[in-house]
Amino acid sequence: MKTYRYHTVDVFTSRPFAGNPLAVVPDARGLDGEQMQMLAREFNYSESAFVLPNAESEETFRVRIFTPTEELPFAGHPTIGTAFILAATGAMALDREIMEVTFLEGAGRVPVRVEAAQGRPLRAELTAPQPFSSRPAEVDPGDLAAAIGLEENDLMGTEEPPLVIGCGLPFLLVPLRGLEAARRAVLHLEVWERRVGIRTTAGIYLMAREVEGNADVHVRLFAPDVGVSEDPATGSAATALAGYLAQREHRVNGNLSWTIEQGLEIGRPSRLEISSDKKDGSILALRCAGACVRVFDGTFEI
Repeated sequence: MKTYRYHTVDVFTSRPFAGNPLAVVPDARGLDGEQMQMLAREFNYSESAFVLPNAESEETFRVRIFTPTEELPFAGHPTIGTAFILAATGAMALDREIMEVTFLEGAGRVPVRVEAAQGRPLRAELTAPQPFSSRPAEVDPGDLAAAIGLEENDLMGTEEPPLVIGCGLPFLLVPLRGLEAARRAVLHLEVWERRVGIRTTAGIYLMAREVEGNADVHVRLFAPDVGVSEDPATGSAATALAGYLAQREHRVNGNLSWTIEQGLEIGRPSRLEISSDKKDGSILALRCAGACVRVFDGTFEI
C-alpha cells in the first residue's frame, strides 16, 4: 500500500468554485495507466493530471492527462493547472516573477510559463505543442443543428462553416450567429450519435462573437465521446481557436490576442486569454493563459 498526495485547483478563474476544477497528483511514480484511469473516474472532473519526473532536466516533467473515460494527448486546463500546482507546492522554485517549465505530453513538448508575485503563483500560459490545423467538417448542417438543439439558421452557415480545428487535439468548431443561440444549445446525445457522431474529434466547440461580459468570444464545449457532458473551460480548444481567429484577421504581422468567456451556462464562469504570433501571414505560435486558485489537498492509498 502506498500513499499519494493530490491537489485540486480551479483553472481559468481568480476565485474558488469557478473555472474548471482539476485534480493533480504531483508525484505519480508507481501508478500505471489503468490505475490513473480509475482515479480520474473517481475524481470525476473533466480531466485529472498525473505528473512523473523526467531525467531530461529538473524543468521538464512528463504529464499524463485523463478524462473519466480515456487518456488525452494534450489538454489546456490540466497543463496550466498542473504547472500552477507544481509551483505552489515547491516542485518548481519560485525565485523569480516568471518561471518556465516543459511538459512532455502525448502530443509533444508543451512549454509553460508560470507568473508569480511575492513567492506565490498567480497564472500560467502554455504554448501549443503542434501547429494549427483546420479542415472542413463533413457534416450535414441540419443534422448538426438538431444534435445541439438549434435550428439550422442559428449556425453561421457558408459565412463561417463548421470546421475541425486543433493544435494537439481536434475539435469540431461550430460558429453561431449570436449569444442567444449559444445559451439555447443543448446536446441531444441520441441525435448526435445517430446523425452526426464525429468520433475523431474531442468535442463540439460552439462559438459566438456576441458576449455577456468583458470578452471577445463566448464559447461552450460538449464532449460526450470523452465522458464530459459540458466542459467549464477548454484550454486546448481555446488555443486552437486562436489559430482560427488569427487566420481570419487581416493583420499579417504581430501579436494578436483575445479573451474567451466559457462556463457561464453551468455556473462555472471561466476566463481564458489566447494569443497568436503572425509573420507574413503565417502563424508562428499559439498560446493560452489563465489564472488559477488552489482549492483542496488530500491523500489516497493504492
